[in-house]
Amino acid sequence: MYESTHDGSPRILVVDDEEVIRDILADFLAMEGFEVRTACDGVEALALLAAEHFDLVLSDLKMPHMGGIELLDAISEHTPQVVTIIMTGFGTVETAIDAMKRGAYDYIMKPFKMEDVVHTVRRGLERHKLAAENMRLKEVLSLYKVSEAIASSLSLDEVMRTITEAALHEVAADVVHVWVDEGAGRVVERTRVRNPKFVSLLEDSAFGVIDEAKLVQHFAQDKRLRVHGQACLEYFAVSPTTPAMSLLVVPLTTTSRGRALGYIAAISFTPNKTFDEGQRKLLSIVSDRAAAAIENAKLYEDLKATFSQTIKGLANAIDKMDRYTAGHSMRVAAYAQLLAIKLELSPEQVEIVRQAALMHDIGKIGCVMNLNKPGILTDREYEVFKNHPGFGREILEPIEFLSPLIPGVHCHHERWDGGGYPLGLSGQEIPLIARIISVADAYDAMTSHRAYRRALPHAVTTHEIENCAGRQFDPEVAHEFLAAIEDERRARRERQEPIPE
Repeated sequence: MYESTHDGSPRILVVDDEEVIRDILADFLAMEGFEVRTACDGVEALALLAAEHFDLVLSDLKMPHMGGIELLDAISEHTPQVVTIIMTGFGTVETAIDAMKRGAYDYIMKPFKMEDVVHTVRRGLERHKLAAENMRLKEVLSLYKVSEAIASSLSLDEVMRTITEAALHEVAADVVHVWVDEGAGRVVERTRVRNPKFVSLLEDSAFGVIDEAKLVQHFAQDKRLRVHGQACLEYFAVSPTTPAMSLLVVPLTTTSRGRALGYIAAISFTPNKTFDEGQRKLLSIVSDRAAAAIENAKLYEDLKATFSQTIKGLANAIDKMDRYTAGHSMRVAAYAQLLAIKLELSPEQVEIVRQAALMHDIGKIGCVMNLNKPGILTDREYEVFKNHPGFGREILEPIEFLSPLIPGVHCHHERWDGGGYPLGLSGQEIPLIARIISVADAYDAMTSHRAYRRALPHAVTTHEIENCAGRQFDPEVAHEFLAAIEDERRARRERQEPIPE
């Protein structure tokens, strides 16, 4: 049983200039359960192929107006998914090889036996079925890759990388261009990647420059774009020095926008390597998913920008509570970031540490008292002050996207020896982010002026941190912090920047 790519029996187009042969083949194939149409030459066959769906074409080689070879070329160009079998009474080995090179699945010599024809047709349809299944599997794999990119990362860079890899490998492109346009001339991202397997030795100038304005104009007319040979040059603003064999472009479209937000262009420079319709469909499916991923990534980046502005605004609000604390949160964030990098945390973790350090004193908003008055705090005032880590947690908890910062904000006054607050945690029980902020906070507090004392010198402060390592601070974190601070001071000296003493 052979499945067609549409509902019903497999459809076969018989093309032969001899009416008797057409009728015999049509009758026998219909008896085998196939749906059969006939054409007298290649011109009529192409008209039928444009108007109807066929799974297989059984064509004579030598016919008036348009012969089998010309028909093969046209099928490869416009309907490559159709299996083609050539019949010839003028067959030589060279003729058969030429037909196979041009895309024919097989050939049949005239005069033929009907059982041989039926057998060859069945094998051709089986090949068609397997090719269709393989195409579906490739589509699923590509969609899976793009979906994984969406699920695993909201980074625009990673999404763009996934798109280019899919285009390079799934359609065997030599060069891939991907660009995303926000409109009003603001290009968000433009990427060009070459496949080293084919073009690693060529200079960038060999690939030319795609005319993006031309593509906008082309797709505004709702046209597809898959061209070969000289026709490719129409879409280059700067022509490639190496001849382009084939150009395939699909828009990045989403249902939420009235226009394409960008394009994926795949180019072949390999001789005789052209893209087919199946590859265009595959890349179109990938582009649809990719467009959604890009929109999600852009929305996420906008959210991160809002997130960053929110944190800065809150940090400024804290520091403006008293003139002596101006800039404290920013400095603690800078020190904590240096330390997180020294500890070789991932870039994502470093950013969380920096943001948590910016927010570490947010809970002081709930302490309605002057905490920077001259002299030491009374016992009652100190108890109120000790509430600020808990207030910080309560302020951040309702804001879901700030939740990664809570451990640093809530626990930055815990001590390594267990004598801190608010939970009395000790050692490794204290979140690493809090241990980092703790030492950065202490360093800035000691090296900054306060209402009740002058700033301590750097040497005195580092000595105090050394003495408190293993009691107040995680000893390893304290050691790495001091090393990071010395590295930073050394770099500033080399840049001839002022260094506090």
